[in-house]
Amino acid sequence: MTGRPFSVLVLCTGNSARSILGEAMLGTMGAARLVAHSAGSKPKGQPHPGALRLLARKGIDTAPFRSKSWNEFTGPDAPAIDLAITVCGNAAGEACPVFMGAPLKAHWGLPDPADVTGDDADVDAAFEQTWAWLEMRVRAMLDLPFETMDRAELVRELARIGQMEGAA
Repeated sequence: MTGRPFSVLVLCTGNSARSILGEAMLGTMGAARLVAHSAGSKPKGQPHPGALRLLARKGIDTAPFRSKSWNEFTGPDAPAIDLAITVCGNAAGEACPVFMGAPLKAHWGLPDPADVTGDDADVDAAFEQTWAWLEMRVRAMLDLPFETMDRAELVRELARIGQMEGAA
């Protein structure tokens, strides 16, 4: 162990929906064991209203969440990242920035709830489904002794988790 919490960065292109939900969920459910961040390759500038409504319904303070570039997590002054998880196909296929410390990488692709059109109820239902799929993955990860697992074993387990129901 490094003497600091395990650090996870959830990546998506726009950093407005799935990655924001992932950051919130990992930060809440894994608070005793890890610290969570999110970022995007082409951030939209603000979280999707559907993501913010969902977090509020879950009792999670939305104030700390913002859409930001993954460039904030590169360079010598950036927080150390142990694991980078992509949650969309676009970010998984893009050239990733260089993170200090050579983090593990995993892909947990999910359909984008921000692509759903319709009224707030339709959009909220899509965000709820994404939350449920992410929650399965986060619970499976938190069931692992990831702090003490060897890298190869952890990579295999994270890949297995990424193939759970709802994988895109």
